[in-house]
Amino acid sequence: MSQFSYDKTLLGHDTDYPRRYAPELLCPLSRHDGRTALGLDAQALPFQGVDIWTHYEVSWLDALGKPQVAVAEIQVPADSPCLIESKSMKLYFNSLNFERFPTSADFLDTVTADLSATAGAAVRVRLLWPDDQAAHVVRTLPGRCIDAEIIQCDAFVLDASLLRADAGRVVEETLHTHLLRSLCPVTQQPDWGSVMLRYRGPAIDHAQLLAYVVSYRDHPDFHEQCVERMFMDILRRCAPLELTVYARYTRRGGLDINPFRSNVPGATVDALRLFRQ
Repeated sequence: MSQFSYDKTLLGHDTDYPRRYAPELLCPLSRHDGRTALGLDAQALPFQGVDIWTHYEVSWLDALGKPQVAVAEIQVPADSPCLIESKSMKLYFNSLNFERFPTSADFLDTVTADLSATAGAAVRVRLLWPDDQAAHVVRTLPGRCIDAEIIQCDAFVLDASLLRADAGRVVEETLHTHLLRSLCPVTQQPDWGSVMLRYRGPAIDHAQLLAYVVSYRDHPDFHEQCVERMFMDILRRCAPLELTVYARYTRRGGLDINPFRSNVPGATVDALRLFRQ
């Protein structure tokens, strides 16, 4: 389970929605303790990556007081000291609903500065407009879907020992599943998602990989920590030469969170939107 400290978070508490700009609502959560539990050294991470947030409920006022609406795509680098707690992100954006900005660029500058200060690293934000259909096309994860594999599920306890790989057969393949479910470690609410695995190395048993992903079904952890745990479990037990893990979670409270981790030099991520998102 994650070792994050939840003392500052508003998760699980009744809160009022703010009507005035309140950047102090943003809650940073240090990545350090969770990574220490995985045996990771923050100064020498075995992966690079980013957490891609999509916020579908973004609004502010222009100089005349007319409401503006957009979707925000937010990219928090995986090497930032902190991740941002999701409820605080929602409350922060709500605090901007009645704030006036001369231009959308001014709004974007404010949000980018506030989120970067909270994460402790440069956060990238871009606004997607409702009529920009090209930005909202529903797509599918690349590679082969392994959901048809036959597996027996007797207990839903996270178990890395389920992973198997054939050291005598080296392959390069991309796989995905839509059967990911984990729990919020504070509220115990379910988080639903799809996850893609791209690797080069000993052939991973598809059925055992699916059983491993399903074993997260009752596991309490933040999205980011689940993906980093998957990455490390697969790296340690299957010894791929190259590995990428990318999860697309469904939205809650107008937000979806999509962590991407890879040890492939120069690897880039496609911020695609899935049907369930």
